[in-house]
Amino acid sequence: MSETVVFSQLSRKFIDENDATPDAAQQVVYYSLAIGHHLGVIDCLETALSCPWPDYLAWIATLAEGSMARRKMEGVPKYGEIVIDANHIAMLASAFDAALSVQTPQQQAWSKILLSMLHDIHQESAIYLMVRRLRD
Repeated sequence: MSETVVFSQLSRKFIDENDATPDAAQQVVYYSLAIGHHLGVIDCLETALSCPWPDYLAWIATLAEGSMARRKMEGVPKYGEIVIDANHIAMLASAFDAALSVQTPQQQAWSKILLSMLHDIHQESAIYLMVRRLRD
């Protein structure tokens, strides 16, 4: 039995991208997306990063011990999944950027992908990541 950790990113929003949403209405759109499952809206998540379970554990061990970022990422072994949203981007971006100097080339590649996804969330706060431990 092998285990992996999969980072899935919201890949589609349920608004018409051809029509510009007025700034005054943008927060209503974000709220509607946030409660979408109550309105019959389904989030489409797409796999953006996948790594073997033991490698994930070694990767997050490069984050400062006791840091909020490390505790957040340790939620995957503890709970089986975590959500990363706009509230987490500054903390995680800072921690993974700082850890680059002590990471292996593979870990650095994963960190750069994660940093890119965090940048996407910064640009569009309706985007989020679902990080799950999968057993097959």
